[in-house]
Amino acid sequence: MDEDRTLIERVLAGDVEAFRELIERHQRRVFGFVRNLVRHAPDAEDLVQEVFVAVFRKLDSFDAERSQFSTWLLTIARNQCLNHLKRSSLPTVFRSEFDVEARTAQPLDTVLNRELHARLDAALDRLPLEQRTAFVLAEIQELPYAEIAIIEEVELGTIKSRVSRAKQRLREVLSDLDPANHETTQLASRKASAPGQETVRGTSGG
Repeated sequence: MDEDRTLIERVLAGDVEAFRELIERHQRRVFGFVRNLVRHAPDAEDLVQEVFVAVFRKLDSFDAERSQFSTWLLTIARNQCLNHLKRSSLPTVFRSEFDVEARTAQPLDTVLNRELHARLDAALDRLPLEQRTAFVLAEIQELPYAEIAIIEEVELGTIKSRVSRAKQRLREVLSDLDPANHETTQLASRKASAPGQETVRGTSGG
């Protein structure tokens, strides 16, 4: 039996500490995924909390015969993000808008790197939600297409099509940043690693 299933059995038996261990095993991946869909950091942190609260409440419905725990977890995270994005009336705020003063005191390479990341963020945000989630799961979370199809609840071919269209759209939007004809989407994948380094505030069940 894998470690996730062992921890789940302990949680269902009333072991709260086991749930904390389960969170620690998966919080980085969940936060990285949420942060790449929801740009506003406080909103992303709140959503991660909501994800793990939902996980705690629904844990007895997890079926290890149907999917891996990580797949089930990211399905919940995806649904929470989509619900948030659909109901939110606030305009998207890119990180570069918060960094104006900080950039003026930075070396040129640092400034250019920040601007590149801001452009990549903006380009991702212009994708339709279904393309954005598929792209983030495939290129940033590096999940196999078959697992993404389970999370998105669509056919495998649909996922391949969404990721392909997302890559093409990013190439078009960021073509001026790619004069050497490098793979633009690789830049998008690399820039997204930083959010996952943050930790989630303490979550308790109930």
